[in-house]
Amino acid sequence: MPIRISLIAVLIMLCSPLVIGQSDDYQPPRSADGHPDLQGIFTFRTLTPMQRPPELGDRAVLTEEEAIEWEAFENRRQNRDLIIDSVGGAAYPPGVISYNEFWYERGNGTVADRRTSLIVDPPNGRIPPLTEEALQRRGDVAAMREASLGPEAQPYAERCIVTRTSGPPMQSGAYNLNVQFVQTADHFMIMNEMIHNVRIVKMDTEHRDGPALVWEGDSVGHWEGDTLVVDTLNFWKGTAFADSTPNMHLVEKFTRVGPDTLTYEFTIEDSTTWTQPWTAVIPMRRIDQPIYEYACHEGNHGLHGVLAGIRRLQLEAGQ
Repeated sequence: MPIRISLIAVLIMLCSPLVIGQSDDYQPPRSADGHPDLQGIFTFRTLTPMQRPPELGDRAVLTEEEAIEWEAFENRRQNRDLIIDSVGGAAYPPGVISYNEFWYERGNGTVADRRTSLIVDPPNGRIPPLTEEALQRRGDVAAMREASLGPEAQPYAERCIVTRTSGPPMQSGAYNLNVQFVQTADHFMIMNEMIHNVRIVKMDTEHRDGPALVWEGDSVGHWEGDTLVVDTLNFWKGTAFADSTPNMHLVEKFTRVGPDTLTYEFTIEDSTTWTQPWTAVIPMRRIDQPIYEYACHEGNHGLHGVLAGIRRLQLEAGQ
């Protein structure tokens, strides 16, 4: 039955995890120590939104027909600047857009489970509400950034230090959505293409003593059957996910479910930021391309222009 593409339908159909169902009896290849071999380069790009569009309510999965039509619609939308002059084609005025759609790699197809959100808990597919403390904290940070007093006031992503897509936890976004895993008996390395973030996970050990905070948290790992579990605490303030705090506790799970697919699951808990813990599941697919060197804004000099621009505006305003 034909489906009308409307704004609501667009929101409804924003979904496309990469995972493809595997048989329950799949046996992953093993490393020398007997655990599943998770090594390789994977992509986690997907059209699936982190949160379910509110219009969907409790609806967790699309029909096959909806997914097929959404794929066709979204592939055209993502290339609109190449084919529609009014939104960036050949006749579009220069200097009014930054990257065009050629540079993005959000994903381009739907797959078997057709979920409507990456979040699986709470059941509504939405990030839980912020606490009153978190709302106040977010307002204070926004006011500081609006003033643009110096580099310290700018978001860490704008300063090319950490980003939300590379995490932890990792999540899909606009580009650089690739990660390489290297595995030994006592360490597990996670190297993201975005920002070239590298985490070294220590296996079968305890978290470091004391309150020392580190940029990407203190990560320790262990195996639960064929699933690698990574437990991370002690995030440096400002680098904990989504304006949370050093109180954030992150648990990530990596499970190989097919010859070229992994399931990546994470659960976040921070009682000073969200009213309850929440969990997301993101499929990862093996790719045969390498991880390229990352360069953050052209020449890594973008922040200088940001601060120079706001100083100029303040000068013109007599501030």
